[in-house]
Amino acid sequence: MSRTQDAIAAAEAHSAHNYHPLPVVVATAEGAWMTDVEGRRYLDLLAGYSALNFGHGNRRLIEAAKAQLDRVTLTSRAFHHDRFADFCTQLAEFCGMEAVLPMNTGAEAVETAVKTARKWGYRVKGVPDGAARIVVAAGNFHGRTTTVVSFSTDPEAREDHGPYTPGFDVVPYGDLEALAAAVTDETVAVLLEPIQGEAGVLVPPPGYLAGVRELTRERDVLLVADEIQSGLGRTGRSFACEHEGVVPDMYLLGKALGGGVVPVSAVVSSARVLGVHRPGEHGSTFGGNPLACAVALEVLAMLRTGEYQQRAAELGDHLHRELNLLVGTGAVREVRGRGLWAGVDLDPARGTGREVSERLMARGVLVKDTHGSTIRIAPPLVISKEDLDWGLEQLREVLAV
Repeated sequence: MSRTQDAIAAAEAHSAHNYHPLPVVVATAEGAWMTDVEGRRYLDLLAGYSALNFGHGNRRLIEAAKAQLDRVTLTSRAFHHDRFADFCTQLAEFCGMEAVLPMNTGAEAVETAVKTARKWGYRVKGVPDGAARIVVAAGNFHGRTTTVVSFSTDPEAREDHGPYTPGFDVVPYGDLEALAAAVTDETVAVLLEPIQGEAGVLVPPPGYLAGVRELTRERDVLLVADEIQSGLGRTGRSFACEHEGVVPDMYLLGKALGGGVVPVSAVVSSARVLGVHRPGEHGSTFGGNPLACAVALEVLAMLRTGEYQQRAAELGDHLHRELNLLVGTGAVREVRGRGLWAGVDLDPARGTGREVSERLMARGVLVKDTHGSTIRIAPPLVISKEDLDWGLEQLREVLAV
């Protein structure tokens, strides 16, 4: 067998089969390119679902991590450390908020937001104990914990994981009237992705997010924006909510916050909201650890220049112009997205999303399929226009257009 086949066979023999990755085994990576164990190079048009916004092996992030590795990596939250205050202060300022609750993964940030919203509902809004409800959108993807899959509408994520956590009301994504009808006096939060990533990069109708913001403010309900994939430059702004001038009550951040180096997530909100937590009620041994803070501080320093957001906006315009030329050719039915993020619905006659992803892999381009005949494109924000154009040419060749 080849080295690739060998490695895949070994992995399948000793790992749970909870993923179905493309048959490539990456050995090294730099910028927007990855190299496999056979020495073949691939253009990465997925960027770790936006965790690698700044590319593979970004020197600023690697050097920040290396410097911290020589000092201290973990104290637990039993003690203070000298990077924590700067991280919380700078992240709060970057978000225009007051307080930060750091965690590790995106799913942990969502779980933290659910707990926070319920506590706020009981301690501040005055909802009767045990009655708090949260409105969510169909097609959502907020993680894979037991609570989160309880309000998923994806059968693959939800099936065989019951009994499910109560307290959630699911409404169609983008339907403001349905959302308004679901809000009651017991509603403590509306939890939304400003753009639904796993669903196929779905952008809501114009005015939807602004309408949700107005409604939640009128009904004294927290608007929780899951910007774990869409935030930190991906859409051409620091946050996808900015495209409609919306500031939520709570940002959920992750993925790119750790620069693809370490897992870092956070809930960022006002002191009024995060102030409901008391010592011992919620926490994480690794949340806000020194290594995570050091890397995230460098991520924030890079984002404050605005260059990555501008690059995503400019290259994103180019990406969408090129992709929209494929609509109507018989190969592509629809293109959605914003910035350097696109969902491409293929004509099933040209192949499933998986089949097209495998054909692109054979040409040295890596993307990821979702929901049948859809592929997602989300390159690192550092990709060059020339490399992006080469990747798009491979897509045209694969689709025979």
